[in-house]
Amino acid sequence: MSAQQSTTAPEDRSLIRRIVAASMAGTVVEWYDFFLYATASALVFNKVLMPETGNEYDAIIAAFVTYAVGFLARPLGGVIFGHLGDKLGRKHTLQFTILLIGAATVLMGCLPTFQQVGFLAPALLVILRFVQGVALGGEWGGAVLLVAEHSKDDERARWTAWPQAGVPGGNLLATVVLYTMSGTLSDAAFLAWGWRVAFWLSAVVIVIGYYVRTRVSDAPIYEETKAEISDGTKSYGVLEVIRRYPRGVLTGMGLRFAENILYYLVVSFSIVYLGTALGMDTTGILGVVAAAHAFHFVVILVVGRLADSIGRKPLYVAGAILGATWCWFAFPAMDTRNMWVILAVLMAGLLFHAMMYAVQPAIMSEMFPTRMRYSGVSISYQVTSIVAGSLAPILATTWLKNTGSWWPTAVYMAIAAAITLVAALALRETRGASLHALDAEDQARERALALQDD
Repeated sequence: MSAQQSTTAPEDRSLIRRIVAASMAGTVVEWYDFFLYATASALVFNKVLMPETGNEYDAIIAAFVTYAVGFLARPLGGVIFGHLGDKLGRKHTLQFTILLIGAATVLMGCLPTFQQVGFLAPALLVILRFVQGVALGGEWGGAVLLVAEHSKDDERARWTAWPQAGVPGGNLLATVVLYTMSGTLSDAAFLAWGWRVAFWLSAVVIVIGYYVRTRVSDAPIYEETKAEISDGTKSYGVLEVIRRYPRGVLTGMGLRFAENILYYLVVSFSIVYLGTALGMDTTGILGVVAAAHAFHFVVILVVGRLADSIGRKPLYVAGAILGATWCWFAFPAMDTRNMWVILAVLMAGLLFHAMMYAVQPAIMSEMFPTRMRYSGVSISYQVTSIVAGSLAPILATTWLKNTGSWWPTAVYMAIAAAITLVAALALRETRGASLHALDAEDQARERALALQDD
C-alpha cells in the first residue's frame, strides 16, 4: 500500500465532508460560546457584573481577568481530554465537551447582577468561565484530529482548515446576535436582559452540534492504535508525549505565541480601543467586526488549500513577519474613525492571523504519532494561551489606561512575532506527510530505545 493510501482517508468525499461537518458544527458552537463571553466582557460584564470604580478601564480590565480564567483552565482541559481522547476516542470526548461548554454558557445568561448579589456575581462568573475553559481545552484537539486522521496526505491542510474556520464562524455568530440585540433594543434593555438571550440561544446550536457528532466515527488509523493502547502494548498521554516528543511540544507552543496574541488584539482589544478610547457607537463597532469575521472565515479556507500546494512553512513565516507590523498601522488607522478604514485594518490583521492559524492543525497533527496525538496537539495549543491570548487584552487595556497610547502594545506584538518566527524557521516542512509513516517511525524509535535500555 502506498504512503498516500495508507493515511486511511476515505476515497468517498461525502464521508470526509460529513466528518468535517461534525467537527465544524461543534467547533462553531464552542467558539460561539467562548467569544460571546469575550465580546460581552468588553461591552456588558464590565457594567452589570463588576463593581463600579469610577474608571471605565478598571471594569474592563476586571472583566478581561475573568475572561483569562478560561485560558488558565484550557491546559487542564487539554490534559484531561487529551488523555481521554487518546484512550477512549475522539468522537466520545467531543460529545462530552460540547455539552459541558453549552451548560456553562447557558448558566452565564442566568447570572444575577452585581447590584443584586454583590461580589457573588463575578465569583459565579469565574466558576462558569473555568468550566467553559476546561471544555474548550479538550475541544480543539479532538475536532481537528477527527478530520486530520480521515484526510488524504495531500489534502490534510485543506480539510483541517474547516474546523479552524469554525472559530470566526462562531465569533461571527456571536457578534451578529449581539449586534442584533444592541441594534434593536435600547441601551437600558440590552444591559438589563438583551445580552442574556445571546447566551441562552447557544442551547439550540448545542443540540444540533451534539446530534451531528453522533453520526460519525473515529478514523481507522486511530481504531488500530486504540486496540494496542487498550491491551497495554502502547503507552500514551501527556507525560509520554512530553517525555518522547519535547521538541514537538515546544515548537507547537512557539508557533502559537504570536498567532494567539494577534487574534485577541484584533477581535477583543480593538473593541475596547474603538468603544472606550475613541467613544464610537457599539452597534457600528459590532457591525464592522462581524464583517471582518466573515472575511476571516473565507481566508482561512483559502490558506488551507495553499498550505497543501506550497507548504506549511512559507505561509507561517510570512504570517509571523506580517503580524509584527499590524499594530503600527492599525491603530493610527482606527484613529480616523472611518468605518471602512477600520474594516480594512481588521481584515488585514485577520489575514495575517489566518496565514498562521489555518495551517496549525495540519502541522501539529504531523508532529506526533497517533498514540499520543490528541495529548500532543492539545498541550501544544492550549498551554501557550495562558501567557498569550489570556494576557493580551489585559496588558493592552492596562497600557492604554496608564499611557493613553497603543505603542506598548505594538512593541509587545513585535516581540511575540519574533518568537513565533524563530519557531517557524525551525519547523520541518511536513506537506504530504503520511500519518502511518509517522507511526512507523515512532515504533522504530521505541524499539531502538528499548534496545538501549537492555
